[in-house]
Order: sequence, then C-alpha cells, then structure tokens
Amino acid sequence: MPAHSTGTLLAREPFHDSSRAGVPSRSAGLGASVPLRVWVPDSVENPTVVLRQVVDGEPRLVTCTSGNSDGAGHWFEAELLARNPVTKYRFLISGREGDRPVYEWLTAAGIADHDVSDAHDFMYLARGSKAPEWLEGAIVYQVFPDRFARSASSGKLPKDALAEWALPMQWEEPCEENGEKNGRQIYGGDLKGLEERLDYLKDLGVSVVYMCPIFPAGSAHRYDASTFDRVDPLLGGNEALVSLTEAAHERGMKIIMDLTTNHTGNTHEWFKKAQADATSEEAGFFFFTEHPDRYDGWLGIDSLPKLDYDSAALRARMYSGKNSIVRRYLEPPFNVDGWRIDVANMTGRHGGQDLTHEVARDIREAMREGTWLVAEHFHDASADLAGDGWDGAMNYTGFTKPLWAWLSPEKSAVNWLGLPMGVPKLSTRAVLATLRDYNAQLTYEARLHSQNQLCSHDTARSRTVFGDPDRHAAALGALVGLPGVPTLFAGDELALEGNNGEHSRTPMPWTAIDTDTLCEHQRHWRDLTAAVFAARSAFKALQSGGLRWLHAGEDSLTFMRTDRTEPVLVHLARAAHDDIALPESLVLASPSEHDSDAVHSPGVSLETMSAVSGEQASDQTITLRAERAGFLITPMRPLAAAPTRGH
Repeated sequence: MPAHSTGTLLAREPFHDSSRAGVPSRSAGLGASVPLRVWVPDSVENPTVVLRQVVDGEPRLVTCTSGNSDGAGHWFEAELLARNPVTKYRFLISGREGDRPVYEWLTAAGIADHDVSDAHDFMYLARGSKAPEWLEGAIVYQVFPDRFARSASSGKLPKDALAEWALPMQWEEPCEENGEKNGRQIYGGDLKGLEERLDYLKDLGVSVVYMCPIFPAGSAHRYDASTFDRVDPLLGGNEALVSLTEAAHERGMKIIMDLTTNHTGNTHEWFKKAQADATSEEAGFFFFTEHPDRYDGWLGIDSLPKLDYDSAALRARMYSGKNSIVRRYLEPPFNVDGWRIDVANMTGRHGGQDLTHEVARDIREAMREGTWLVAEHFHDASADLAGDGWDGAMNYTGFTKPLWAWLSPEKSAVNWLGLPMGVPKLSTRAVLATLRDYNAQLTYEARLHSQNQLCSHDTARSRTVFGDPDRHAAALGALVGLPGVPTLFAGDELALEGNNGEHSRTPMPWTAIDTDTLCEHQRHWRDLTAAVFAARSAFKALQSGGLRWLHAGEDSLTFMRTDRTEPVLVHLARAAHDDIALPESLVLASPSEHDSDAVHSPGVSLETMSAVSGEQASDQTITLRAERAGFLITPMRPLAAAPTRGH
C-alpha cells in the first residue's frame, strides 16, 4: 500500500466494487453479458487490464478496453459472461509505476502483488437475491419483548398466571447478570406495549422491528419454546400479534419474528410426544440415543433438544407444509415480514449430517415474496450465504468484532464475544484487514442484506464496550456508514449500559422518556442516533452503494460509499489526529452542494481547499480534521457527473 504523510493512502489503489458504480446491471440472468467497470490510477503507465472470470469451472480471460478519464485515473471496461448462477471474477493489472514493474490482482479484498486463490474473488449472482427491495433502506430495532414496554391497559403483572419458574419483577428493578437468574425474571412487557411505542420508534427513524421469540416457553428469553403454534398469552396472544403487524404496516414499518429451527425446549409439545412414544412421528424429530431420557441437546444442554432434519415430517411442520410454522405467520391474519433464524449455523448440522444449505433453501422457498430471512451467525457465515438460502446474517465477524477491537479501551473487561479474554485493542491496520478480508468472501447482496449491530441481546451493550462517548460516536457512524442493515438493540439510543448479554436485557426507562426527565447525555445520544438514521435514509449510497477505502491513519478510517450520482464520504476517528489531506482527483469526488443532510459528531469536520502540491497542478484537497474521536458523513459529487438525488 502506498505510504502517506499521515497514514496509508488507499485511494491510489485500482478500484472496482460490486455496486452499480462497478456493475451497472444487477441480476441480469443466466447467459447475460454484464458490463463491468474498473478504475486504474494514472500512476500506472500504459496499463493492461485483464478480466479473469471462472466459466463452468475454467478461467476465462478478457482484455478490458480503456474508457473515460476520471480524476487521476481511467476507467476500463469489459463484459462478464453470466454463464453460471454464481460467477467469480477478478482483474489483473500490469504496466509500470516509474522504475517498478506492476503485476497486481484486484480482488474484493483489495490489491495483491502475487498470485492468489479464488477465495476473495468478486461474485456475480445471475439470478440475484430473493431479499425484499425494502431491505436496502431498512433500519432495524431489536426488541426483547418482556423488557421493552408494558401496555397501558396491562395493569399489575399477573403473578397467578406465571409459571413456577418465573420470578416477577418491578419494571424499575435491575436485571441480573447471571444467565440462569435473568432467564427467570419476568417484567411483563407485551406486544400491545410495543404497538403503543411504534410512533417513538418511527420518530427515531426505525423502519423494521425485530422481536426475540414470542412463543410460550420455559424462560423469559423464550428460546426454549414449548410450542410454535401460538403467541404466548403473557405477551397478548395471537390477537396482539395481528394488531401489532397491522399498526406497523399502517406506519410503513415491518415486523420480523425469531424462530429456533435448531432446537425446541424440553417442554415442547413435539418433544413430549416423542418421549411418550418411541414409535411416534415426533420421535423422529429428535436425536435420541436411549429413549426416552437420553438425547442430544444444543451444545449438550438437556433443556434444548436438537431437531433432526432427516425427518420429512419435521420439515413439513417447520417450513414446507401448507400450514407450516414458517408459512403461517407470514400469511393472514399475522402478515409478519420475515424471520430471524436462531442458531442458523447449526441448524441441520449434527456429526456426519450437514443439511444446513438444503434447509435454508427450502425455508426461503417457503416464504412469500417481499419477506426477509436472516441468520444468526457468530463467526464466519460466508460459506452459508450462497445466495439461494439465508438472505444475510448477523455480521458479528465482519462488523461487530472489528469495531469492538478498534474502539474499545485498553485492558477492556468486556468478554471478547465468547473468547476467554477481554476485548483486545487492535491497530487500524489489523482491523482494516479483517473488514476487507472477511467481507470480501460475501456476495455484494449478502453483505447489504446482513445485519450490522454494535451489540445485541447476547452481548454487552455498546456504551459499556466503548466506554467513551466519543468512541461510541465513531461506532455509531460506522453503523450507518458501512454496508449492511443497521440494527440497534432497544435502549441503545439512550446509551444504556450492560456488562453481558443477560445484563443488557434492560427494561426501557419509559417513565423518564414520557416525563422528559432523561439525563442530558441520554437525550443527546437519542438525538445523535436519530440524526445518523436520517442520513442513512437520505442517501441512496448508504443504503445500496459499494465501498471504496480512501485512507487509513493510525487512529482513523476514511471510505466512500460509491454511487454513480451522489456518493457519500464517511470518516471515522477513534482519537484526535493530524489533518488528513486527500486530493479530490484521487477521491474521484468533491463535496456536494446537497450537504443539508450531512451529519457529524462534535469535533470532526471537513474542509476543501486548493492544494499547494497535489497529484495534479489544479488539484483541490479534502482536509479531514478530528479534535476528538467521532465521525463525519457527507454527500459528495462525482468529478465526472452532476449530482442527481434519488437515482
């Protein structure tokens, strides 16, 4: 990577991405000829650019033709043959840079000066994705139903209706850090309470509400369902779900439910029938080693018996049958808009059995058009996102972990997402390598349709993770700046704290919200969250644009969300840093006149000025300043095109 006076100038690298800036025609169909565009800097003299794609398993080489000049480089063009459902491709760039010969492969992970495997190749999906169009502009809000809101008409917590395991709590009482105790604490949130707060969420900028499980179960978290056939009466029952989805749809919002396809609870009606009769259909749903009391549970936990998808009857009940669980809640009268699949990475996997891709494809096929299917996945989900099953995943590996490692304080006590250590503080170089390497293995569609979350109900809260509000602000800028679906855990807009997943399942402070007695920092954080969500909604580039890295400093990352008409520049700083001056000719854009929707945290700014010495004599420079940690998001104008909002 070329050195820069204050870091690494990535904007001088050859560039292609899978957005419309590089691939104007998406989902063209099998057999189509697809135009591709790749930018090469003028510092490479007399370049030859070759497209290498794989057709029917064999490499096919096409020499690119030189096109228009743009800034300090030229665009080259070639035609990709979409022969296969998934076509992998990359570019070879050769020539000279001064006295140095150039031999570089451009892949989705960036530039390599040596021959590489196909692992990081760009991927073109001839048939595209089945994910709904509304998803690209979505902003998701995750709700833990028992802890979000009690309806105005709910009255006192119905202690007589609670199971023996339940521990009734007052709304203002803190929740336990211990998982076993937390799982018994019932606060009495319900779906009507969520419905009554939809306007609060809409004002925040939220367009999709994702709910943790709402089926009857043996715990407050409800991931140990006792049935999938009805909504828990403690949450209001089926009627409350129907009312909630109707109210959400009236506001232009969507509702996503949570389903445990990997396991049930040991009180589930299917499991009870299976234990009662070894010859029953239900007995084939589970992995019994010695009937009725020895069986395989998820991660060895007896209360969560694992499901066996060798059973055709189980598949029919779960997703393929006309009245299956997956289909039922997506259809009238419920009309829910999608599913988040719990433990998706383990669903259909058991020893020598590996049916995950088949199950994912069949679930997607069972869902109606216009719905979202997203998979829980705590590590590398790339092999499970083939384009015909899960639309995307919870992007812990390609988003959450890198941000935690970049922005956490030294000697963090927060658990490192399952590893037996606290969160390490890694260099910008290391974090950038993860962001580029891992996400390069996802299709463009899978990355756009995956959830980006700074925290969830399974982790410490983001304010606890980052500690400092300014570093938390930088993370908030990344939440809407990097490709993916921004997902906020309920209460994070108020900078609530939580030391682990259980402790983070905090009841919302509605009394303080309703009486306008929130702390000043909570009001400020809610306003800043609403502002970044507004920017996400205002700019198409933040919703479906590609990604071009511009600069990496010791304490900063700068990138462009690419778009043919109005790209958006994002600058993230984890600390104060020296001014960073980027030539407009290499950025390929200048600040837009449409800057009313630009947003930044205090102390982070951008200035345009004439360069004393730049890449070209007439160059203007974009100077980025940070007096403290934070972010800046601003629209830009391509050097070769006039801005046109909304296209």
